Formats: sequence, structure tokens, C-alpha cells
Amino acid sequence: MLSTRVMEYCEDQGWWHEDVPVDYEEALRKLGIALESEFAQFYLHVEDGPTFYSRNQELYQICWFMVNTVYMEDITVAQLTLGLPDAYIPLDSFEGEGGFFYNRVTGEVILVELGESIELFLRGESTPQWSNFNVFLEWYFKLDEEPTQ
Repeated sequence: MLSTRVMEYCEDQGWWHEDVPVDYEEALRKLGIALESEFAQFYLHVEDGPTFYSRNQELYQICWFMVNTVYMEDITVAQLTLGLPDAYIPLDSFEGEGGFFYNRVTGEVILVELGESIELFLRGESTPQWSNFNVFLEWYFKLDEEPTQ
């Protein structure tokens, strides 16, 4: 279930939509993602164009990318290039210093950075930075930070 904090934030931004496009549901099925998951709830109901922007990094609207680009090929290229297991799909374009990847099996999210970071992860010497997609979204949209006075 998508967290209340994320839902309210997206509603406040005008990004939340009750109607779910059928092609978006099909896109998630092709990715092997359960439609009841928090990941699916987010991508089926939240949209502000093809990407979201926070923390100086764009995050894909995965369903939009599945329908309108060669995202499936991008998954294969990212996995082969970085040596990531099949469970991991990119959440962004991996430009700059690193990129976010979602584990379709566990729901965890990792930040992969070229160099030692990826090496440690692949050897099992580090763990994903976010235990689930809600925690990642709350961090990404800065919902986990205390307001300044």
C-alpha cells in the first residue's frame, strides 16, 4: 500500500489521478510487477509528465516510459552493462554519478554508483539503501525531512 504521506504529497502537487490507463496496467504486468504493490499504485495513479524531479535527479514515470519508449531494451542494457541481477530495473537514465534501481522481487531500491559502490553491492558486501518503495519515495520527495523554521 502506498503511504499516506506520498499520496497526500502527490495530491497536493496535482499529480494524483484516480483513472488508471489500461496500457499502464499492461506495462506493469510486462515488467512482472503486482498491481497491488506500492510501486504499481504509485505509477498507476501519479503522473506529471514523463519524469519527476527532486534531489537534482529525474525519476522516470515508468508506465509512461514503457508505453512511449524502448524501456524494456534499456532494462537489458543496464543489467548487462552493470552486471545487476534481472530483478533490478532502472528508475532513471543513470546519468551523472549514479542511478536508482528497483528490485521487482523484494521491493527494495538501490542507488548504484559506478566504481566501488557497484562492486561492493555485486559482491554482497552492501545492501540497498531503501528497504521499500515507500521509504524511497518519501526520501526522494523530501517527505522524511523535518520542516525548517
